[in-house]
Amino acid sequence: MPKVYLETTLFYFYFADTGSPFYGKTVDYWQDTRRFFDAVRNGYFEPYTSIYVIQELRKTGNATQKDSMMKLIEDFGVVVLQPDRMVKRLAWLYISGGAVPETQLLDAYHIAATAVHGLDLIVSLNFRHIVNEKAGRIIAEINADEGLDAIEILEPGEVLNEWT
Repeated sequence: MPKVYLETTLFYFYFADTGSPFYGKTVDYWQDTRRFFDAVRNGYFEPYTSIYVIQELRKTGNATQKDSMMKLIEDFGVVVLQPDRMVKRLAWLYISGGAVPETQLLDAYHIAATAVHGLDLIVSLNFRHIVNEKAGRIIAEINADEGLDAIEILEPGEVLNEWT
């Protein structure tokens, strides 16, 4: 069973049916995210996230939305990874290598946590800093230099197409 890291955007998009358009594809991303969580529930994936996602979710202004997103972690049996020196070191390598901007340290932490903990892939809808060709290429090079396995970085629809 593939081990997958659930990045912050998935928790937001699970409830995107009540949100505003995102790149004009909110409905598609919402549906793919819901289908992905269903696949998690049905045992196709072993879900992980991290304390860094929880930090981001806690910043949500709407208390009801925040509670609902936090409850997804419990409801879907998502394992929460704790801070780790290697994760922080690798994240800074991603930043210094140009994969992720320095202003987006938590995004680098998400990717690094996936690599350090030997997960198979990170699932995200953050196209600006995580799910993009440039970041993927740089991350793969850095992981190889560090003796880490390659990780896939995919959006929920791609995960469902490739892994189920």
